[in-house]
Amino acid sequence: MSQPVVTRIAPSPTGDPHVGTAYQALYNSVFARQHSGKFIVRLEDTDRNRYNATSEGRILDMLDWLAGAWNGIKPDASPRREDEFGPYTQSQRAGMHRQYAEQLLESGAAYRAFDTPEELDERRKAAEARKDSYLGYDRRDRALSREESDRRAAAGEAFVIRLAAPLEGETVVRDRLRGDVVFQNADLDDKVLLKRDGFPTYHLAAMVDDHLMNVTHVIRAEEWLTSTPIHKLILAGLGWAEPEWIHTPWLLSAGGKKYSKRRGDPSVEDFRRMGILPEALLNYLGMMGWSMPNGEEVFSPADMVQHFTWERVSLGGSTFDVTKLKWLNGKYIREVLTPDVVAARLQAFSAEYASAPAVPNDAYFQAVVAMMLPRFETLAEFWEKTPYFFSEAYAVTDKAQKLIEDGRELLPQVRAALEALPDFAHDTTDAVLRALAERLGLKPGKVMQPLRAAVAGTSESPGMFEMLEAMGKERVLARIDRALQ
Repeated sequence: MSQPVVTRIAPSPTGDPHVGTAYQALYNSVFARQHSGKFIVRLEDTDRNRYNATSEGRILDMLDWLAGAWNGIKPDASPRREDEFGPYTQSQRAGMHRQYAEQLLESGAAYRAFDTPEELDERRKAAEARKDSYLGYDRRDRALSREESDRRAAAGEAFVIRLAAPLEGETVVRDRLRGDVVFQNADLDDKVLLKRDGFPTYHLAAMVDDHLMNVTHVIRAEEWLTSTPIHKLILAGLGWAEPEWIHTPWLLSAGGKKYSKRRGDPSVEDFRRMGILPEALLNYLGMMGWSMPNGEEVFSPADMVQHFTWERVSLGGSTFDVTKLKWLNGKYIREVLTPDVVAARLQAFSAEYASAPAVPNDAYFQAVVAMMLPRFETLAEFWEKTPYFFSEAYAVTDKAQKLIEDGRELLPQVRAALEALPDFAHDTTDAVLRALAERLGLKPGKVMQPLRAAVAGTSESPGMFEMLEAMGKERVLARIDRALQ
């Protein structure tokens, strides 16, 4: 019986939850669910210089938010859901990592290096001045005898433990998407495995934890491909089998560079504040480097589970287009979610972000949502476009102000016609306003434009008669009076 599939993501808590983390979580969870396997989340927090204490919870909160759209992305094990293979926060496993670093040291697969940071910096600058193409570690402490190394360590001299990479030959990485990728050992650096502070580097900790957590498939970003020969050597030094390596294509920003929060590309939290739906974000991430067999652009992660194959993943990188994400989000708002679900999402967005007003989810609100559905692509955009529906403190655009001024003689007649109506039903207001335009010898638009400007403070709004019916006679007449003042 084959080993059950186990996949993982291992984000570093250093700042805003990265879109790349959500991207990797989707691919890892889809593959795990497809094989009835296990998907885990492990926080790689051993880089204490860049560690951000609030980031841990925000990464896990992001996954909970995405799980609201598809429960399959909720990890089977994580720092919030520990099991017998935990803990899933890497710094809490540092004792284990040191144990395996010592094992590599004992076997000769690693060695102690006693260079100080200042010495390393000085050598690096000298190499740069010489225009030396190799700026890695010069391996000078690799020649120390074991007795000398033990004596200096016992005397309390600070050291790191480095991998003793082979100096000749080649290391071949078999990647599911790329086939055999050959690395010349002469180009490999003797990477630090255990730092002076006793914490492991990612290279050691990730491989130890992947092995102890029974990870079968390492599905991660393409940028880690060049580190994989190092990871293979660590596993070989410990006598462990390799997982299957799968390096997914780059996520690119609009400028063709790697998508990066450091360069100002939006984070997942930015998209949440924008009012992007988790369903739309997962759908869009699924389109990054992969496509449905029938070419459909709107699909769910459950559809991915059903149809996903690595053969349909294209290499070369996929450009993350925020405009297309908004377009897709709009399709979910108009075509996938029901109006009552959209109304509930708008209410939840209002409660989460103070920039949106708190209004009851009543029949009036739902009528406004139904009118506006064709007119907004994000939840934030809905609130930006509808202040006049929920408050009297709405702005009047310059264009609307001019329409009001041009219609100042017409608006009192419009008001009188509306005030005389027995009700504000769509057909009733439609008929009376068109009749008024005909009596005055005007096109209907000449009557509607100043009325729209007076009622909404803008020349852009949903259908006139639906808007009048929803707002009701009292509010509409008061708005006309306000405009005339």
